[in-house]
Amino acid sequence: MSVKAVLALGSNLGERSDTLSHAVADLVDTPRVRLCAVSPVVQTKSVGGPEDQPDYLNMVIEVETDLGPHELLAHCQAVENRHHRTREVRWGPRTLDVDIITYGDLTMDEPTLTIPHPRAHERAFVLQPWAWMDSHATLGGVPVGELAAAAEDLDGLAPFEPGR
Repeated sequence: MSVKAVLALGSNLGERSDTLSHAVADLVDTPRVRLCAVSPVVQTKSVGGPEDQPDYLNMVIEVETDLGPHELLAHCQAVENRHHRTREVRWGPRTLDVDIITYGDLTMDEPTLTIPHPRAHERAFVLQPWAWMDSHATLGGVPVGELAAAAEDLDGLAPFEPGR
């Protein structure tokens, strides 16, 4: 049985744009994960974590998968590792971050995985690209566009324009 999942990707170290492109390809480089939709890429200031981090590039994708939620998490973490992700400082700079935002209608809260993502509802860098990708998307019954408009970090978000 397949389920649709929304994944958020972010990068603020190295060749950020290339990393995101390659990560999307790596995430769907299995017949068990199929790409359904891709958001535009946005550039944002870091939210939380150490100050003076480089700006992030963020995007959201929708996939269809027959992986279970924990299998999908392991797959996402394997892709992060392939892109030299290290976990030294919480919310610190990173080559790649892949978060499971939603997994069908599943709600779960476990030590290793919380779905929907516990902070997605307040993060414009997730919500705005998602709203552009799917104008009918909701999170917790609220349109993601409405959530994005109310997010505190919306002012720090801009469409990414390569070469600028």
